[in-house]
Amino acid sequence: MSEINPVLNMSIFGAFVAVTLFIVFRASRNTNTAADYYAAGRSFTGSQNGFAIAGDYLSAASFLGICGAIAINGYDGFLYSIGFLVAWLVALLLVAELLRNTGKFTMGDVLAFRMRQRPVRAAAALATLAVSFFYLLAQMAGGGSLVNLLMGIEGEVGQAIVIAVVGVVMILYVLIGGMKGTTWVQIIKAGLLIAGALVMTVWVLGLYGFNLSEVLGQAAAQPDGKGQDLLAPGAKYGENTLTQLDFISLALALVLGTAGLPHVLMRFYTVPTAKEARRSVVWAISLIGLFYLFTLVLGYGAGALVGPEEISSAPGGANAAAPLLALALGGPLLLGFIAAVAFATILAVVAGLTITASASFAHDVYVNVIRRGKDSSAINEVKVARITALVIGACAIAGGILAKNQNVAFLVALAFAVAASANLPTILYTLFWKRFNTTGALWSMYGGLSAAIVLIIFSPAVSGSETAMVPGADFALFPLSNPGLVSIPLSFLLGWLGTMLSKDKADPEKQAEMEVRSLTGAGAEKAVAH
Repeated sequence: MSEINPVLNMSIFGAFVAVTLFIVFRASRNTNTAADYYAAGRSFTGSQNGFAIAGDYLSAASFLGICGAIAINGYDGFLYSIGFLVAWLVALLLVAELLRNTGKFTMGDVLAFRMRQRPVRAAAALATLAVSFFYLLAQMAGGGSLVNLLMGIEGEVGQAIVIAVVGVVMILYVLIGGMKGTTWVQIIKAGLLIAGALVMTVWVLGLYGFNLSEVLGQAAAQPDGKGQDLLAPGAKYGENTLTQLDFISLALALVLGTAGLPHVLMRFYTVPTAKEARRSVVWAISLIGLFYLFTLVLGYGAGALVGPEEISSAPGGANAAAPLLALALGGPLLLGFIAAVAFATILAVVAGLTITASASFAHDVYVNVIRRGKDSSAINEVKVARITALVIGACAIAGGILAKNQNVAFLVALAFAVAASANLPTILYTLFWKRFNTTGALWSMYGGLSAAIVLIIFSPAVSGSETAMVPGADFALFPLSNPGLVSIPLSFLLGWLGTMLSKDKADPEKQAEMEVRSLTGAGAEKAVAH
């Protein structure tokens, strides 16, 4: 820890911020309409958008959280990588192309296509804001722990100030650049992150003769770690039946959550055609899969070269594993570069989340609920979106301060659970069940969202343990840390039950139009132009 050079680290970080701000400012000059601000004018190719999706998806959870989880818990930590990657098959096969063909800017466009507009859009906006908030918690916690490590800041007040400053810098990107600027930051960040992870992976393997077994063996041999338990299932989730159920709940949330993440779904609208949307996902899966292979080496490498005790005692705890590994490998210079890349990771994801949440409020609530779909100036709509971004940023800063000691991979898993509970059942029912109606959609979204949030509040994640968000309290009535095992099936059930018990009749003409458009893309370009 004494080798950390705060001046060098902050210089590299400052240079990155200056360069990306310049790029964002250049991109913002062509942001004139709502389509420019929300969907970057639909001007990106499939490969570019694939890099941007990877940049959006490979968050602080992927780089900081998973590396730390593998370093501390071994095999069980790597299960996060597996879940995050497998989830993309659901997104590719079930939602990517259909959403691109059916929607315009937001998830609410799709869900309200054949339903009553105002109530469904309001519910979709609320679900989007909730998912974005939980995801933002993870990024802010990761950003705070990273900058704390860079600057050597300790203490509650100092860390809170750092998180606040990080949040303000992040908000600037969204206000200035919109989706186009955000997309370019995500593309650059994805390239830097994968390149940095590749360099560190090769470096770690090179130290052990390019023998992965040596890396694993050295990590297991650490006297302050979990020994051979690192190499087998169960180090974290195998203690008893309850922890095994917790893992099943986590796996459900990770695998089903991606297809319901609003900031990922919104990326499909930045390409001109459904074909490019499919290409986007193929590129994204390839890049994300490659990166998660790197995390296996980086996580065990951190355990072998740094040690679990030093990682756990560093500012940010397990989230510091990757930066400390960089310090052990290449000294302060490599740490500065990797920390800047990690910060770029957080920056790009937060920008994508913030613009998605603000777009949902402005487009779904302001234009279609408050204004009732009447013609509204694009300038006014974008202005509302920017004001919303400020409010969301302030909430994220407050939440990040509260959750600053949590593992970011765990916090993101909560966001995935909320997304899989509130959004995915309604999306699938809307796309594939002809009888599905407004009542079913509202029951599914509000029921799934409420169940997920209530179960999280009363779970061990929030209270009842030393690592909880509120460590001094104990109101943990729900035994599982992740609510997915209960809230996801409940949301599917409520969607079916609401539809079957309701007297609402589905509109067969709108249903037929949606089916043709979602499968063929016919009429989608006309709607976009409008």
